[in-house]
Amino acid sequence: MMITVNQHFIDGRFVESHGQETVDVRNPATGELIGRSTRGDAVDAERAIAAAKAAFPSWSTTSLEERKRYLQQIADALTERMDELVATTVAEFGAPPLFAGYIDGQARDFFLLVQDLLEPENFEEANGKAVITRVPVGVAGLLTPWNGNPWFVCGKAAAALAAGCTVVIKPSELSALEARILMECFDKAALPPGVVNVVNGPGATVGNTITRSPDVQKISFTGSTKVGKQINHDATETMKRVTLELGGKSPTIILDDADMGKAVRFALTTGLINTGQACIAGTRILVPASRLDEAKAALKAGVEGLKIGDPIQPMVSHAHYERVQSYIRKGIDEGAEVLIGGEGKPEGFEAGNYVKPTVFVGVTNDMTIAQEEIFGPVLSVITYSDDDDAVAIANDVEYGLHAYVYGEDRERARAVANRILAGRVMINQLVDDPISPFGGFKMSGFGREFGIHGLQAYLETRTVFID
Repeated sequence: MMITVNQHFIDGRFVESHGQETVDVRNPATGELIGRSTRGDAVDAERAIAAAKAAFPSWSTTSLEERKRYLQQIADALTERMDELVATTVAEFGAPPLFAGYIDGQARDFFLLVQDLLEPENFEEANGKAVITRVPVGVAGLLTPWNGNPWFVCGKAAAALAAGCTVVIKPSELSALEARILMECFDKAALPPGVVNVVNGPGATVGNTITRSPDVQKISFTGSTKVGKQINHDATETMKRVTLELGGKSPTIILDDADMGKAVRFALTTGLINTGQACIAGTRILVPASRLDEAKAALKAGVEGLKIGDPIQPMVSHAHYERVQSYIRKGIDEGAEVLIGGEGKPEGFEAGNYVKPTVFVGVTNDMTIAQEEIFGPVLSVITYSDDDDAVAIANDVEYGLHAYVYGEDRERARAVANRILAGRVMINQLVDDPISPFGGFKMSGFGREFGIHGLQAYLETRTVFID
């Protein structure tokens, strides 16, 4: 069934798009045409910003109990549509059903978890002669990527709405069908008009209008470092508060005391999260040189056992498929050896945007495939001599979002983890924790999301001295 998305959600109602550019939506697994969306423009974005600005004075003064009620209503609306949302994520993004169910379920849960933070002590405290209050910063612009769009939209929106901000959301233009369901859920939740506004459209028009508007006080963006730099530059003109969650090139360090079979299974799990279409994917596998042959055998066997379609999903678009292919060619041209995988599509899956899971060996950390975020199922194996060398290699990239360490001696693994320049490091486990702070060092951005840190990102601090 073809789905047409030609409206935005502005000021509490669905409105026809002022922008008239239309784009096809194709299933990345089959190439089938499944929808068509109309992209908004600067006029649509300006209308949404105006609605959010008008709604802010009232929404920002709602009680914590009122906000809890509205957040619950959003969660309830999402629960009612969950099966449809999951099916749409599978069709539009290409995610396997189990993974789609997980990320969409957690998208809903963000609105439940943030309710626990709506306690008076998180908004006001005594401090000597003063009372410190935390107040909503203003209108928040939320710009999200395509690799699990409902998860990003809901994570940001839950924190912003709980803080008392009104929001203008620009979902990825590659996620219009998923965004349609989210808009309908916001509508069903019956928030006051203008509190939540959603405009589908490209970054060059809708995104830039939001990030440059003097009526938007906060930007939260997840996406590429290149775009994040531009957003941060533009935001300085109006002194916006900015949270940027950008790219990553995460290392998975296998220590020399590790059970190699278990360590490689762990490394493949971390490296192929979302088939590599994840900023936290551990795409650099650091292996002790003395155990390289053992690691290579385990990696080859592990990849041979992966099933195309689930867990290996297609790239989101043909253009992204071509981008990943260009990196595979670059790795070969720079002298890395293909252990398994390589160019082209897996046999029998030529209709979709599938990439062969590819593992390179003989990689040095100065190669392009070891330094740049590929965002696909392409892993680089890099050898090291000792723990100091492993840490040096792990830190020798411009990114610092995430890292993984695997080893039997937990104290040693913890010591290695403490030296890695990354916002999150996981030891011997891949764990999801939506209440602990998440964000990056270096070119991976700044600011933190999730839990109390995520809530505080949408609050300003006011100190009041009382006679």
